[in-house]
Amino acid sequence: MKYTLKTSATLILFLILLMLTSCTRTETSEELPHKKEQNTDYTEIMYKFEDPQTKQKFKIIQVSQLFDRYFEEVKRNPSKSALEMYKEEVIQPVYKDCFENGESLYMVEELLHSAPDNIAELELINEELETRNLEMNELIQESLLKSAALLPSQKDTAVCVFPISRVNMPMLTVGAGKIFIPYTGYYKDDFIKVSVAHEYLHSVWEEKYLSNFSGTVLDNLIFEGKAVMFEKTVYPNNLESTPVYLTYDKELWSKIEPDLNKKDLNRALEILVGGKDLPRSYGYSEGYKMIKSYLDLNPGKTPEEWTGLSTQEIIEKGKYFENYK
Repeated sequence: MKYTLKTSATLILFLILLMLTSCTRTETSEELPHKKEQNTDYTEIMYKFEDPQTKQKFKIIQVSQLFDRYFEEVKRNPSKSALEMYKEEVIQPVYKDCFENGESLYMVEELLHSAPDNIAELELINEELETRNLEMNELIQESLLKSAALLPSQKDTAVCVFPISRVNMPMLTVGAGKIFIPYTGYYKDDFIKVSVAHEYLHSVWEEKYLSNFSGTVLDNLIFEGKAVMFEKTVYPNNLESTPVYLTYDKELWSKIEPDLNKKDLNRALEILVGGKDLPRSYGYSEGYKMIKSYLDLNPGKTPEEWTGLSTQEIIEKGKYFENYK
């Protein structure tokens, strides 16, 4: 969630939305039932590999071929429920790997329970995605292996790539070991790599530390700050990562400081995304600087060590608030 932005306004919007997605933590919604067995040859859309040192396993699932079948069914059976065909042809075959038991399943409710609209546009996006499947697999694999070398996991990790025509659908972590990439046609190579690294941090965090999350505004800033720090650690010279405002603007800080200890999700999202009276992605920048302040005063800490640190320890030992006195 978390993620230097392009000059394109569209890409900037996607980057902001990408950062936004993993910050909310609520109960997992009811899972989608499996209504019937599928005859899909799943090997056609899945690419598996593992880390040669740790043997950590990964899979990339390209869902574009399933969408081809869905488009065919819609045209062949115009009187049949589009949602029913969508669930049968697209969602059910990949549900176990991409969504089942996801701790943040609620973030893909619309995707799971609403048939895609604007089929003509979606077909074009899907055609483009199919031409990029192999290229995207290479980008995702690189990012996952670099990320796992710094922060190994005991859990297999699946990255699911869906064609999406809705511009407001961001990359996100559905749960531990489940990363979702909605392909809209706008993602560039560097952006994909950095974003996967960002979401990988969230995936491992959800695997190991979700139960410790109390949900204050400050917790959300720290949560996203860790992912921004991780993406910049994996790709330190990448221009597609989250922007950071290096100054300590006391006027801006005064607008958020009274809310830091509140358990107010909407306020946390407002600060993270920025806008209105705050710079774009202000909360991500502040969260990153909180982690950096801690690491500057406690050098030598690895991502494995600082990923699980509590908000209190990062703030107290990082002395971040002193920058605004």
